[in-house]
Amino acid sequence: MFRSLTGFGHFISVERGFMLFMISLGATFLIEKNLSWFQAIYLGFIVFCGWCGVDAMNNIYDVDLDAQSDPVRAEYTKDIGRIGVCVSILFCALSISLGIITWIPLVPVLTLIGILVGVLYSVPPFRLRQTICKPLVNLSVGAVPVLMVAALSSVFSASVISLVFLIGATTAVNSLWEDLADYASDSNSRARTMPIVLGFERGLYLTIVMGYCLIPFMVLVGILFRLNTLYYLVFSALVAYMSLRLIQKRSVLFGKSRNNKESMHKLGETLAKDFVIMAIIQTTNLMLSSYLAL
Repeated sequence: MFRSLTGFGHFISVERGFMLFMISLGATFLIEKNLSWFQAIYLGFIVFCGWCGVDAMNNIYDVDLDAQSDPVRAEYTKDIGRIGVCVSILFCALSISLGIITWIPLVPVLTLIGILVGVLYSVPPFRLRQTICKPLVNLSVGAVPVLMVAALSSVFSASVISLVFLIGATTAVNSLWEDLADYASDSNSRARTMPIVLGFERGLYLTIVMGYCLIPFMVLVGILFRLNTLYYLVFSALVAYMSLRLIQKRSVLFGKSRNNKESMHKLGETLAKDFVIMAIIQTTNLMLSSYLAL
């Protein structure tokens, strides 16, 4: 039973769905500037269901690619068969229905846009996940939930737009890390992702630089929304952790081991997993800090 639950969690990418749920909660508290728990959880559930539906559909079409990059998910996707399509449709329908119930037209419209972009991500003949445009597609993954909160609250101030850009940029950078982890399968399928176009080594360096470029934007959001010291402490700890990891692996990045492709690929996979965990922690930090700031 535990194995089935684990496989299902991989199938709908529940950890990233949770990350978007936390983004919705934090964005609601920041934009509304009060503890709108019902509204925050409701929007979070819309986003969570939409993500689960879209990612389930993507995993169905990416099963051959996942056989190399995520064999556990690939095995479960094959075992579940046609039921996986029903699961995907059910989650998407639930997300759209919940959006319609709000009676604010922009909310279901944004939900539909998010699902449409998500479907184009992996469904043939588009398969945008195998193109250099993948980070731009993933930008919408983080931006749409915040825009939904802004639409429900009818607030589109400069600080809100900066939050939209920050969260969107974070998910875009996260997609670059995913490309590093999926390099082998993408290369075999003749994809044209960033690491393949630039080369794995340049792609790794670019991704690291892009990750550090997020730091001033994270600080800016903290200033604009007057977040407390806890926000900066947790964020500083995450930056320090990643920096220490890079220092620890400096021989692979800059030393003689950089010519060892296997070591570089393993490092990319390790950093990709680290970044997902860090992104979840940071979104939780944003939610808690916005809660404590009220």
